[in-house]
Amino acid sequence: MVLLYLHGGGFSGGIKDSPEIVAFCNKIAQHGYVAVSVNYRLIRKGTQSGFGCDCPVTEKLAAIDTAVYDLRSAVHFLEVNKDKLGIDPRKIILAGSSAGAETALCEVFNTPKYTTDQAPFKYAGVIGMAGAISDVSKLTSKTSIPALLFHGTCDQLVPYGSEPHRYCEKESAGYMIMNGSRTIADKLEKLEKPFCLYTFCGEDHKIAHIPMSEKFDEIIKFCYQWVIRDSKKQEQYIISGDHNCDYLAYDGCN
Repeated sequence: MVLLYLHGGGFSGGIKDSPEIVAFCNKIAQHGYVAVSVNYRLIRKGTQSGFGCDCPVTEKLAAIDTAVYDLRSAVHFLEVNKDKLGIDPRKIILAGSSAGAETALCEVFNTPKYTTDQAPFKYAGVIGMAGAISDVSKLTSKTSIPALLFHGTCDQLVPYGSEPHRYCEKESAGYMIMNGSRTIADKLEKLEKPFCLYTFCGEDHKIAHIPMSEKFDEIIKFCYQWVIRDSKKQEQYIISGDHNCDYLAYDGCN
């Protein structure tokens, strides 16, 4: 089983071998998984608007699409070298933080599945740490896979539910609705598909990185029970805290 990790950084920063990512991948490998961390093109790097509210929606979507394309290139590399690496490229768990989570979740739930040399490709599972997708309607019974989701209800960049990305004003160039972990979990629940959601009441975007260390056991549990053992469970956990932000409070965080 392979866990392929995508770093965060707002499509303008981040690198695959930062100390915390190396530590995370080493721990994953110690549990018997092949850990892979990849870079992708940061097309918002050096731009004045970055990935914020002044960045036009078309350019935001282009940044995600470019990262997805590079992710697929990495998966193709794993497939070509599967014998040398001793892996099954059809047993890949995607994982990502922030922009990396948006890339992973959009690849799984929002983009057409692509075909490899042998068969239509489908990932074994996905782990999103403060991620979101642009179109929840594309999440269907056919596209769903087991998902582990971590998110803070006061995330000021990537919404926990369905809200404007970075809470941009409707008149801004970068206004677009993104569907975060809460909305994804609700859709999977409706479809009766397996998932596990950890809601951190009152926490902000730092949840994009905290699970790699503080919730590592939960990540390993997901990889084993939901992916390897093919559990069909739907689980939700509320991490208590003060929801003291201006964003909508959800059940369990009031």
